[in-house]
Amino acid sequence: MKSYEREITRLAAVAGLPATALALWLLWSGGASARTQWTVATLLLVFWLGVVLRLRERVVRPLQTLSNMLAALREQDYSLRARRPDPDDALGLAMYEINILTTELHERRLGALEATALLQRVMAEIDVAVFAFDGDDALRLVNRGGERLLGQPAERLLGRRAADLGLAESLAGDAPRVLDLAFPANRGRFEVRRGEFRQGGKPHRFVLLADVSRSLREEERQAWQRLIRVLGHEINNSLAPIQSVARQLRDQLARGTAAPTLRDDLLRGLDLIGTRSASLTRFLTSYARLAKLPPPTRRPVDVGTWVQRVARLETRLAVQVKPGPALTIEADGDQLDQLLINLVTNGTDAALTTGGGVRIRWCESSPPGDGVSVTVEDDGPGLPETKNLFVPFFTTKPEGTGLGLVLSRQIAEAHGGRLSLANRSDGRGCEARLFLPA
Repeated sequence: MKSYEREITRLAAVAGLPATALALWLLWSGGASARTQWTVATLLLVFWLGVVLRLRERVVRPLQTLSNMLAALREQDYSLRARRPDPDDALGLAMYEINILTTELHERRLGALEATALLQRVMAEIDVAVFAFDGDDALRLVNRGGERLLGQPAERLLGRRAADLGLAESLAGDAPRVLDLAFPANRGRFEVRRGEFRQGGKPHRFVLLADVSRSLREEERQAWQRLIRVLGHEINNSLAPIQSVARQLRDQLARGTAAPTLRDDLLRGLDLIGTRSASLTRFLTSYARLAKLPPPTRRPVDVGTWVQRVARLETRLAVQVKPGPALTIEADGDQLDQLLINLVTNGTDAALTTGGGVRIRWCESSPPGDGVSVTVEDDGPGLPETKNLFVPFFTTKPEGTGLGLVLSRQIAEAHGGRLSLANRSDGRGCEARLFLPA
């Protein structure tokens, strides 16, 4: 018998001892016969012992039931329930609460199993290869896509080091990024993404490899098509008049045209050839500048100071600045100047045609701390066409190059932001919206 159960038995016996002793004293001093005395004394002692054992059972048995139920919960066995618990008494309330806890844990266990089964099913069906490594770079998890990529079943892959599997490069360097990787079952360009998680209190890392070779080839093909279309258009615009002038001058030489007339035609032809050649050179220089935008050098930039400084650079009209909250972002100040100058210049060009104005405002984006939203608003005629705004060399201005908005969007996206233009909904004019992350 355990110490707790002995203590319960001792306390029950001590509780009934005074009454039993008093009853025996009265019995032996009352003058009854010896047979009566022994019979009554035996019954009294048996009754006393029965009460002690019954009290012990009533205290110890429910506790044993509770311990069995808690042990079942620890073993994730949710089939045990207390019978007819009565929440009106303390012991019944404990049984009632354990029954509720068992039901809730059972439902959560089912939900976790279903979620795990769904995750395993999704991981098995997706084309992306998923690998999980522990702190020693040993493989602990691989999905079906990873098995296909490495050309081996999971049983032969688990426990091996990343370097042995050709995945060491994927665990180092920046992410996400695109790498040229070679595996037993595939060779190509893969987008690498990484993350961290904890299992058993220890840090683990997972790697996702997505084969983007086909998508990148398609994007490259479309980019080359657009590039060739633009270059062909501009080069033909310059070569066509050059060829025409050269043919006319050759015909005049063949006919023996008079010297003064031939001299004037030659000067005009050379003039045209020089002009078109200079235009073609400017075009190629502009394209090279667009293609060689350097990555941003990030430093703290005070948004209010930046906006005020760019607004003062516009001298053709007074740009109105609507002050916003004090915000600081990490960005390349020189590139942001170029971006905002382009937007303010475009807005000013539009506003001057109608006699309107230009306004700049900024605010903190939602959720707070995510970044800043800058809006440049003009009272110009609005945008006649929006789908070609960010096409290189597309412009609606007689002297425009068609590069300002393209360069501005490149700068915004290099900072992880975005740029959009749309006609105002509250009146005439255009609105440029710029978002930059903090």
